[in-house]
Amino acid sequence: MTSKPIKPANAAFAAAFLMFAALCGAWYFEYVLKYAPCPLCYQQRIPYYFAIPLGLAIAAFALYGANRSILRIGLYLLALVLLVSVGMGIHHAGVEWGFWQGPTACAAAAPSSAPIGNILESLGKVRAVPCNEAAWRLFGISLAGYNALISAAAAVIAIAGARRA
Repeated sequence: MTSKPIKPANAAFAAAFLMFAALCGAWYFEYVLKYAPCPLCYQQRIPYYFAIPLGLAIAAFALYGANRSILRIGLYLLALVLLVSVGMGIHHAGVEWGFWQGPTACAAAAPSSAPIGNILESLGKVRAVPCNEAAWRLFGISLAGYNALISAAAAVIAIAGARRA
């Protein structure tokens, strides 16, 4: 049984969808389950904000018959963004496991809605979220680790689509 190569439009859409699903998962953990993200967690979301619209744009271009060279370049660019996300996830997971030092200033911001008379009281309630503690793990893998795995899968899909273009 031979497998068919993935089409560029499908690859771009699949990569964008994976990143969107991962971002929705991060928001679910933050807003529904109330796991406060650390500064590295927020930084890991930055590639998503590039990869999702880029993947959707490439998929649209592919559906409307764009030049194969442009699709190939776009998919390799998407893969590069996703590989940056992989690196950021591996870095954060390494910080959580104590393999290397994380940022020295993992601190929460001061509350902006505090009345002037209660600023000191409000500052006492702010909890800094440490970057070196995994808030949640499944099968020993933290959210940072899952970010690296999901981003790697999306990068493989983008590269497969680029090779087909």
